[in-house]
Amino acid sequence: MSSSSRRDFLRGGAFAALGLALPFKGKSSLIESFAASKKLNAFGLQLWTVKEDMARDAKDTLKKVASYGYKQIESFEGKSGMFWGMSNKDFKKYLDGLGTRIISSHCNISTDFEKKAAEAAEIGMKYLICPYKGPQKSIDQFKKFADEFNKAGEICKKNGLRFAYHNHDYSFRPVEGQLPQEVMMNNTDKDLVDFEMDIYWVVAAGESPEAWFKKHPNRFRLCHVKDYAKTANGHESVQLGKGTIDFHSILKVGTANGLRNYIVEQEAFTGSNPLDSAAADAKYMKAFAI
Repeated sequence: MSSSSRRDFLRGGAFAALGLALPFKGKSSLIESFAASKKLNAFGLQLWTVKEDMARDAKDTLKKVASYGYKQIESFEGKSGMFWGMSNKDFKKYLDGLGTRIISSHCNISTDFEKKAAEAAEIGMKYLICPYKGPQKSIDQFKKFADEFNKAGEICKKNGLRFAYHNHDYSFRPVEGQLPQEVMMNNTDKDLVDFEMDIYWVVAAGESPEAWFKKHPNRFRLCHVKDYAKTANGHESVQLGKGTIDFHSILKVGTANGLRNYIVEQEAFTGSNPLDSAAADAKYMKAFAI
């Protein structure tokens, strides 16, 4: 993670000038604060956030998203596919012109997965991700999912990319005395299968994201940065910084334990709309440091 901006700030003398106005103890703590702070190199947007806008005009929506500061895109497989009616190469070419790139996509891993992996690899994507399996009545079903993930991981590895599974809250709720998330992580090959932590859903299940990062280092390589707020009917996602999640602590612990991809997602827009929220979320992430 680059610290060039911090070095430039120090060289420019602004830090020293500010320090002269502070007592010695204050200068010391300020120095420690700057030394400990690291900007995120890049962050992405899960296009589910702006799915209605993408359905209306994918190219215009992608142009707006890039203008907000998103350098990475995580797609999903809608009616027009992962590449929104374009070929994989045309999609990449369009994003290249916007100064952003597709690094991952959620997709149905049960159909044409070999083809999807080949097309993803052809344009330099890093991940294909299973987004959802749903709650199950038996823990054995989650073991079967783990076997399926291992096979998908083999296909991805053969094509030069990685496979991951994205959680919801159901995998953190006990089934037959066991946590499905634990079962899936313990029964998948770490050389083939990574995990994308949806931080919102871990919190919604009453679990600690930090504890999971520490318990399974280098398994959660991606995350969804999605804020959480309680409502009269339960909870909903909100603009980053307006909810209750302590992302500074969580992402710091995650990064120390192998987290490398930070994907913004928002699913509810009370008092706002998807595009305005995507812009507000990007502003939050550009100012973010861990």
